[in-house]
Amino acid sequence: MAGLGPFETEPHLAVAVSGGADSLALALLARKWSAARGGAITALIVDHQLRPQSAYEATWTAHLLQNQSFPTRVLSVGSLPPGPALAARARAARYRALSVACAEAGILHLLTGHHAADQAETVLIRSLGRSGQTGLAAMPAVTETDAVRLLRPLLTVAPARLRATLSAAGLPWAEDPSNADRRALRSRLRAERRDPGGWGPATRALCAAARADGEARVARGQALARALAEGASLRPEGFALLPHRTMPADALAALIRTVGGRAFGPGLRPVGSLAADLRPATLAGTRLLPAGRLGPGLLLVREVRAVQPPVDAVSGAVWDGRFRLHQGEGLPPHATLGALGQAARRFREPTHLPASVLQTLPALRSDDTLLAVPHLGYFDAGLRARPVIGFAPPDPAACADWHPA
Repeated sequence: MAGLGPFETEPHLAVAVSGGADSLALALLARKWSAARGGAITALIVDHQLRPQSAYEATWTAHLLQNQSFPTRVLSVGSLPPGPALAARARAARYRALSVACAEAGILHLLTGHHAADQAETVLIRSLGRSGQTGLAAMPAVTETDAVRLLRPLLTVAPARLRATLSAAGLPWAEDPSNADRRALRSRLRAERRDPGGWGPATRALCAAARADGEARVARGQALARALAEGASLRPEGFALLPHRTMPADALAALIRTVGGRAFGPGLRPVGSLAADLRPATLAGTRLLPAGRLGPGLLLVREVRAVQPPVDAVSGAVWDGRFRLHQGEGLPPHATLGALGQAARRFREPTHLPASVLQTLPALRSDDTLLAVPHLGYFDAGLRARPVIGFAPPDPAACADWHPA
């Protein structure tokens, strides 16, 4: 934990606990560390509702922790609709719920139980996906978001040691049935590696590769920040102005990730030819188009057809992976946060922004009534308070620091 700081004088930590051995052992270890510094710990359990027994599993885990005198809270993310990328959507929903819970409790540090074997598997998966140098660095020990510091203190710890910790404490744990599902790539890789203890030679080599690539990422991140400062202007409305005809491929990929509201950008291969000759194109939920009245060069904007449906307009809500509602007090009970859409017509002349930008701006509505478009300074006269919406992508373009385990 010492290398994951800084921490306040009496640190209050949150631990995401699934009921598995890894997160339960982390909860025990984190409590001991925090208590030695006069701090506190809160266990957060997410009921993802992906399996019929998920509510029982969450309740079982909560009772186990409460019997060990852990302050515990169970979070429900609601059932997700079936469809593609269900696991990724569930993971995003889980982290949103955890981040909101931390913000509500005033907790800055959120710990997860990813261990050495998880790190090795992540390196393999990203290598197979040809995600490029940045992807090979796998999971950093620290990820700083606008809501929490996400800490992974166990990335160099073998899972066998974590199970031994629980056994020594006399605590049971649950096995996640999805870990045995050979349809999942991670499960197949785990079986093929044949490293039940989670710290064999191959695992150590993969973790070392992740660390080396991560340290190289720091240097690349500094170069990326310079390239972005010189070659792009990112606007609070969620688009970027690119005045030049070329830019480094990694800089363009970072901008696409940010403007598209994604945690990961496209691979460098599909971006490379476009970065060498910037031109109108559509890629990964974004569009490049002429800047028009905004000046020379091109605009990188969110693709209108790719924006997400509206969400409930409650404080802390994130829409389209890009915009966060910071102050939602005073809104009607059933207000929603979504795209301005066709209502953009009424704002075209006063703002001089192109329709492609206006249509993807966040707007607040109650049924069919437009309540507010904060980025355009529009607020309905009946609102008791003016809501605030900020551009808050999950991984800002120049947020490239990597903290080794």
